[in-house]
Amino acid sequence: MTPTRKRRLVIVSLVVAAVGVAAALIAFTLGQNTNYLFSPSEVQAGHVAPDATFRLGGVVLENSVHRASDSLRVDFIVTDRFKEMPVQYTGILPDLFREGQSIVATGKMDGGHFAATQILAKHDETYMPPEVHDAIEKAKHVDHASADASAAN
Repeated sequence: MTPTRKRRLVIVSLVVAAVGVAAALIAFTLGQNTNYLFSPSEVQAGHVAPDATFRLGGVVLENSVHRASDSLRVDFIVTDRFKEMPVQYTGILPDLFREGQSIVATGKMDGGHFAATQILAKHDETYMPPEVHDAIEKAKHVDHASADASAAN
């Protein structure tokens, strides 16, 4: 092998190694910053890692919104119509936030409730985010499977 070919081989090898390291770092960083969407049924089934930040999707349960009189704290319940999850949020809610509307809340579990840091509300009467719709469909399958298992016993 000539010295020129050796130099080219070393340069190509270094470039390939650098691209591999860069791709690995990007994949690792993106994996840490990903917030997955879960329904209340999935959260209660234990699909969420402890202390993980995630998105909770569902519908604000009717007659569950309670506002603190001395602060911006709001307590409410999010449901996928199978399971319910209490949520606490401190801040200004979106204008479209109300009972019976679909929301997506970002935050993490804090004891037995979900501590939200951000609330997003749907934008019209018929729209439901695909992620929320998929989470509700998954919850139906989880609920039916547990009902079938308990009926078999």
